[in-house]
Amino acid sequence: MSNKLTVTFCSGVGTVTGANFLLETEKSKILIDCGMIQGEKFATEENSKLFSYDIPTIDALLVTHAHLDHVGRIPKLVKEGYLGPIYSTPKTKELAEIVLTDAVGILALEAKQNGTLPLYGIEDVEMVFMSWKTIPYHQEVKIVDDISVVLKDSGHILGSAMIEVTVRGPASRKILFTGDLGNSPAPLLRDTEEVDDVDFIIMESVYGDRNHEPKELRLRQFEKVIDDTLARGGTLVIPAFSIDRTQVLLYELNNLVEQKKIPSVPVFVDSPMAIKATEIYQSSPELFNDKVRQQIKNGDNIFSFPHLQFTVSQNESRDIERLRGAKIILAGSGMSVGGRVLSHEEDFLPDPKNTILLVGYQTAGSLGRQLANGAKKVSIHGRTIKVKAHIETIYGYSAHKDSDHLVEFVTTASDRLKQIFVVMGELKASMHLAQRLNDELMVKAIVPERERGYELE
Repeated sequence: MSNKLTVTFCSGVGTVTGANFLLETEKSKILIDCGMIQGEKFATEENSKLFSYDIPTIDALLVTHAHLDHVGRIPKLVKEGYLGPIYSTPKTKELAEIVLTDAVGILALEAKQNGTLPLYGIEDVEMVFMSWKTIPYHQEVKIVDDISVVLKDSGHILGSAMIEVTVRGPASRKILFTGDLGNSPAPLLRDTEEVDDVDFIIMESVYGDRNHEPKELRLRQFEKVIDDTLARGGTLVIPAFSIDRTQVLLYELNNLVEQKKIPSVPVFVDSPMAIKATEIYQSSPELFNDKVRQQIKNGDNIFSFPHLQFTVSQNESRDIERLRGAKIILAGSGMSVGGRVLSHEEDFLPDPKNTILLVGYQTAGSLGRQLANGAKKVSIHGRTIKVKAHIETIYGYSAHKDSDHLVEFVTTASDRLKQIFVVMGELKASMHLAQRLNDELMVKAIVPERERGYELE
């Protein structure tokens, strides 16, 4: 037996979304992530295409975390014949249930608008969780005859994991799939763990070509944006990812209100998925960092403060607009590609008293990217909306490492490291990071081609 080992980047190259990687040995085939390709309307055409591999031959699917761009096509995979096990941390499984259930409604609406069939339905989502198994951090688990895995905390969102894959045979090799790497130290979560002994790394590069603001600056910027907007009597709208970004911002708002650094005004969390995710976060203090765990131990309910309202129904959401005076709205989606934030942007963008605050990566083709790029007019729900509100950005709240910290992360690897494949970034960002790793750390790093198999020798 030749002990051949290859990795194919089925999607998730040249773009920040759509993670889907295939690892093949002589005996086994496993997938790492099966995510939605996102952007304008979920990039419908790309997501509808057939998978490039023979689905019944796949032995296992490993999931790094529960964001849609890493789990969003799993129901499609199952619908099209995948019958094997799915593995993740327990919290990733919990969060994936709410993410995929929410996606069903969005996909149904999208299909209705386009006159097509939905990518999948709720019955497909239910099938997914019949074969989903969980693995705790740091426990080695044999998933097929020649492959075992260990999950390590990536610090990105609750339950997020780097997947360390050991392929056994005449020449054993160890491969680390980073998933998304957290912007440590983070307000809520523990730090990203170190690399240690691996032969190959498949790593993300969302911010491979740029750095965030210093962490001590982001809270001051957030406070200033709030103060300036409220002083105008305006509304602050924050397009926020339902998982982690919303919880981080609630934690920051809780501290600012308790310390009387900002006025106590109505704050709305206008996202059913974010509300459910916050409940899961509240039930998981053991995964928070030491500072936050101590704060909770001292009696602080970190996701609760005066005038905070969780709006579940559409009627409650519509009532927000009618409330006069200054207020803050957190609503999904984080890139303004769907969800309730679109209605709020439609309502509040035309008024210069208001502010839209972008606190995360805005993918190409998204409304969020248009706003970040200074668009003066945008289209929402078929209407042309003038952009007169203030558009602010604070990328220090990103849940992704920036360029310097991605390079620093690789320095925690041992001399055993042979090669890095840089993925999950726009091409410019991935190329920049690969060049830095080559030049500064003298480690071979490349941006792989989509659908090409690479032998891991």
